Formats: sequence, C-alpha cells, structure tokens
Amino acid sequence: MKVLVIGGTGFSGPHVVRRLHEMGHELVLLHRGETRAELPPDVEEIAGDRDELPRHAERLRALRPDVVLHMMAMAERHGRDLMDAFRGAAGRVVVISSQDVYLPYGRMWRVEPGPPVPVPLDEDGPLRTVLFPHRDVTIPGAEKWRREAHEYEKILVERTVMGDPALPGTVVRLPAMHGPGDPQHRLFGLLKRMDEGRPAILLDERHAGWRWTRGYVEDVAAAIALAVADDRASGRVYNVAWEQSPTEVEWIRRVGETAGWRGEVVTLPPERLPAHLVPHTDPYDLVVDSGRIRRELGYREAVPFDEALRRTVAWERANPPAEVDPARFDYVAEDAALAARAPGT
Repeated sequence: MKVLVIGGTGFSGPHVVRRLHEMGHELVLLHRGETRAELPPDVEEIAGDRDELPRHAERLRALRPDVVLHMMAMAERHGRDLMDAFRGAAGRVVVISSQDVYLPYGRMWRVEPGPPVPVPLDEDGPLRTVLFPHRDVTIPGAEKWRREAHEYEKILVERTVMGDPALPGTVVRLPAMHGPGDPQHRLFGLLKRMDEGRPAILLDERHAGWRWTRGYVEDVAAAIALAVADDRASGRVYNVAWEQSPTEVEWIRRVGETAGWRGEVVTLPPERLPAHLVPHTDPYDLVVDSGRIRRELGYREAVPFDEALRRTVAWERANPPAEVDPARFDYVAEDAALAARAPGT
C-alpha cells in the first residue's frame, strides 16, 4: 500500500511512519522541513506546507496514494483542501482529530454551560455545540500557536472529511498524549517540583478526582497506523485512549513513584491556593471509551503503562523546555499555603 503522510515529523508522526514502514507499506511524506526526524532511509520526503496543499495537488495526485494521512488538519480549510486535492486520486483519507470535540471539553473551558456529561464517551457521544473554543480563551503554554487558535476547530475538519461520498474518510480522535518529544512538556511541571525536592504537590481540591483520558505516544501511533492500514476503518471514527483513566491525584502519584519522589499530594480549596496553581478550567471529566478500535481493528497498547511513564520521565529530565516561566514555580507562595493548612489536612 502507498501511503502519503502530510506532516509526520513532529511528536507522534515519526512513530506512525516507522510503524507503517515495519508493516511493509510504501511511505511518502509532505512536510515543511522545519522538524527533522529519524525515518527509514527509503521514505520519500517532499518539501511542502499543509497551508499550500492546493499548490502541490497536481504532483501529489500523480502519486496515486492508496491512503492519505493528514496529521495536521487543524481548520476546516485544511479538510477542504485535502478532499479537493485527492478526490478521484486516492482510495481513502485519514485525519487526526482530538477528543476536544466532545461536549465536556467546552464545559471544561467554560465556553458553553451545562451539567457534567456521563462518561466514558463513545464515538457517538455528544459533541460541543460552541465552535472555535480557543478564540477567546488564554491557554497557558500555547502562545506560539495563538494565531491558529482563531480558526482551530476539529469538529469542522471531521465534518468535511466524513461528509464527502466521493472520497471515504477515517477520523482518529487522540487523547492527552505524553512521551519522548512532547512539545507541551505535560510532565515538566510535576517533575521540576519533584526533582527539586518539594515536599508536596498542591492541587485544587475540586480537581482531585478529575479524570482526563491519556495515552502514550507510541501506543497512539500504533493505533493510527492500524486505522491507516486497515480498510475496515473506512467511514469510521475511533477514540484512542488507555482503558483506565486515573484521577488527577492518582496520576500525580504514579508520576511520583516513577520519578522516585517521596512527597505527598495536598489538596486545598482554590481560595487557599497560590494564584499560579488555581486551574484555568473546571473539573468536567473528559473520559472516552476506546472499545471500538480494539474490537474492530485489534488495537492493543504497545508499551506497558509503567514503562511508558519511565521513558517519558527520562526524556523530560533530559530535555527541559528552553523557556520556563518562573511565576509557575513560586515556592515561597506554595510553602506559605502549606504552612497555613489546618493540622491533619
């Protein structure tokens, strides 16, 4: 099978490419060249930008790919350009989406009101009714893609790709990923405190039991590869996630065990937390059911939970972010909050 990958050199992309290569498929990548990745030597690479896909369409159509995998379709126009470029020239398209399409995400970010939604959510679960959730929301650590936030909307990408009868589509909804190469450094805030010997990690008590579906990058890549390689995925939407979703307290403790940290997790009401530790979101659980991809495509995790955490911790320690906001680590304020707590709490 010939697979054209748009993107493929970022966080999960190289793992997907290597997995498909191991499965015996022919790979061609279209990417900007801004990020280099270790890829098999016979993978063909073409210089190009997803934002200029129409300009490359003639050359890419000539490849006659069996499947086109778009790793970076962030806006409706990306989905539209994809379908226009490959209608009549490819057998199927696969797009990477996110579990931020689900209704709890909108409520978590306070862009739409309502009560908690029962979880876990399968692929037919309720989606957000308010589009463009990040237009008016400040997301810590996301400044570098703020320009894209205005048009970011995976719901519209999904509608565009799944609504074209002339070109079958597949959607893969990803969880909150961690692992080597994580551009968001999801574990860094915890590990910095742990490695600097902090006696406690402070947490808003409202978020102690909050659950967010997570996944390890190599496992997620294996799921994407299955969705690309198996024609049974045509016309289907798949959640990818661990089968278990630990609470926030449980997650912090598991990271601590892996890091060799002996401190405690202390929960406090928000009014007693330092301002830099008060969450920007509300604790609506965002937990999904990944049973469909397991039943239909035989997906199983490739890396055990503990080993995945060990690899992630090792990478985070060796690759701290280039810039760290010191305001996120105001230990004086954190010590004051710890000292002020009531005995026994």
